[in-house]
Amino acid sequence: MPFAYYNRLNVGQQRVYRRSARIGKIQLPETGFNSLLDVLRCGLRSERTKAVESICQQLLDRLTTGLEIAAVQVKVYATRPHGHWGELHGLYTIAEGSNRAQIEVWMRTARRRQVVAFRTFLRTLVHEFCHHLDYELLKLPESFHTEGFYQRESSLINQIAPQNVSDKQDRLSRFSDLEGHRSD
Repeated sequence: MPFAYYNRLNVGQQRVYRRSARIGKIQLPETGFNSLLDVLRCGLRSERTKAVESICQQLLDRLTTGLEIAAVQVKVYATRPHGHWGELHGLYTIAEGSNRAQIEVWMRTARRRQVVAFRTFLRTLVHEFCHHLDYELLKLPESFHTEGFYQRESSLINQIAPQNVSDKQDRLSRFSDLEGHRSD
């Protein structure tokens, strides 16, 4: 069932939308991202933007190499931009001319300026990477948020970082940190 904006698309765009909606999974040629994810988790905790950017680039390089598609550049910034429209979590810019495609993500929330939770940050990175996959792997002329798009995103997250004990430990650690900062 298409999302509400489907009816505002032209006939060609609706065809692309339907094609995207039918593709629910991208199979990665490899798994075993745990060591990269551990470094990413530590980088987020230490609030080191450049370290997080470096590890995100390594992760995306492994994904693009494994899937045999064009590379994408990542930029990690500190605090999310915001306005009357809300907060911007991530942004994908398609390749133009000699410029590579680019993914931009932010480490901190706009209002509270808190570091984003690990899984939230990773999901945002993968979400933007899914736009890259739409263009480079699936050869779609446009990248729409379809049910298939969100299924592909979840599929990749589950392959890259299946929920496990360390995720639960991460949540407990964040809760403990909050408890230590409570004012009595």
